[in-house]
Amino acid sequence: MRAFLGFWSVLLLLCTGTASAQQHGGVLRIAHRDSPGSLSIHEEATNSVVTVMMAVYNNLIVFDQHVKQNSLDTIRPDLAESWGWSADQTALTFKLRDSVRWHDGKPFTSADVKCTFDLLLGKATDKFRVNIRAGWYTNLTDVTTSGNLEVTFHLKRPQPSILALLASGYTPIYPCHVPAAVQRTNPIGTGPFKFVEFRRNESIRLERNPDYWRKGRPYLDAIEYAIITNRATAILSFVSGRVDMTFPYDMSIPLVRDVMAQAPTGICEVTTMNGTTNLLVNRDAPPFNDPEIRRATALTLDRKVFIDILSEGQSSMGGAMLPPPEGVWGMPREIMLTIPGYGPDIVKNRAEARAIMARLGYGPDKRIPIKVATRNISAYRDAAVILIDQLREIYIDAQLEVVETAVWFTKLARKDYSLGMNVTGSGVDDPDQQFFENYDCGSKRNYSEYCNPALETLVSAQSAELDLGKRRTIVWEIDRTLQEDLARPIIMHNRGATCRSPKIHDLTIIVNSVYNGWRFDDVWLEK
Repeated sequence: MRAFLGFWSVLLLLCTGTASAQQHGGVLRIAHRDSPGSLSIHEEATNSVVTVMMAVYNNLIVFDQHVKQNSLDTIRPDLAESWGWSADQTALTFKLRDSVRWHDGKPFTSADVKCTFDLLLGKATDKFRVNIRAGWYTNLTDVTTSGNLEVTFHLKRPQPSILALLASGYTPIYPCHVPAAVQRTNPIGTGPFKFVEFRRNESIRLERNPDYWRKGRPYLDAIEYAIITNRATAILSFVSGRVDMTFPYDMSIPLVRDVMAQAPTGICEVTTMNGTTNLLVNRDAPPFNDPEIRRATALTLDRKVFIDILSEGQSSMGGAMLPPPEGVWGMPREIMLTIPGYGPDIVKNRAEARAIMARLGYGPDKRIPIKVATRNISAYRDAAVILIDQLREIYIDAQLEVVETAVWFTKLARKDYSLGMNVTGSGVDDPDQQFFENYDCGSKRNYSEYCNPALETLVSAQSAELDLGKRRTIVWEIDRTLQEDLARPIIMHNRGATCRSPKIHDLTIIVNSVYNGWRFDDVWLEK
């Protein structure tokens, strides 16, 4: 088996297969880690949905599916053929493709784009059950149409990175004629594959769209996802040939050796994913409404232990933004190490933390009982167990509370937790997505409801800044403050493995987002 364990080495896989060898037909079988709550990308906050449903839809624009690192330079046309800015950079106009049809045969027009963003902006009569990504578009005032094939996005201020938000797999265009509620269970798109069936806890099936606007695509006849919640069972399914591919990024680094030993012809890529293991802190309820207890919690965290155990030392320490070389916005190491809980002297940090707890009246004979809530997925549970052990060092006795995926995000939205061990992916490698979605005072995904108006002013300033160096300096200041305030403490930036059969060709694993590489219209199977 070939295992690629570095950022640059995985580039070798781009050479797998050739254009002249492309073949039509076949069913791609992929293991799925759990049963998603719904199939509506706009209403869900997990790649358990996007990984499957991105192939059903199109965006206006999309990141190049064969460039491993997403950036503004890798954005390509999708439903829009071209786009351009007004002189003051507050109006962005898209020219749309003609003769595109929805899976039910109705024509795609500019009205569908407007309807989608009216839903996101809360202007539509129809409503999303949960408007997860409303925070992405706080700078967008309206979308207007000019005929059937032109739309204009109107912004309050310049925002160059709105293009990156629009190119994410999280920003598909929905049909105007289909209610949002229907999209949760029977989604209609314009993409290369049509949704066929979702059998909860069993499987999801997509089939080739014969009328796809990109002629000659897709190559595959169908994609089938087998829902396998146990990692060991997923490995056995891959090794035995029941599935052709593991769920993206879901194999831990220690598990790669098991696959290597049992499937020597397979291909495993270990990459960053622009996803963090992070700690959700309920700042409004005891005991973590006390800033001193929050500081003690920050000081007891030993991030190196998490990284060593969960990824054999290969994951990265960082703040909210993905560290380099995969990310371009992460804090320099010299800044990061000055933040409480990031320094290497764990003995000193924990002595300070216990002194804080002693001043508050806690000690070996007076401890705090809590629950640590986490999603019932291995990557979440394993990290939560390590956290529980580290909390004992500061007289906090925690029990593990495991929550199924279908109710996990609802639980977070209700703030029905004391501490939550969470995994968060970034839709794009850009501060606008990270800050507006996870830390904005009104965002649905700001689960801890952290709110810092002064910081929001800085977030808006970096968003409008056209100078890359100046923007980066502001981003570092914001990120440092977020970590010091325990807004959503970052435990580590994760690496994970995606294992696949060598018969799968022209599939590129993106290194700085788990959400943007699953259109599958170029992927083909060697027979």
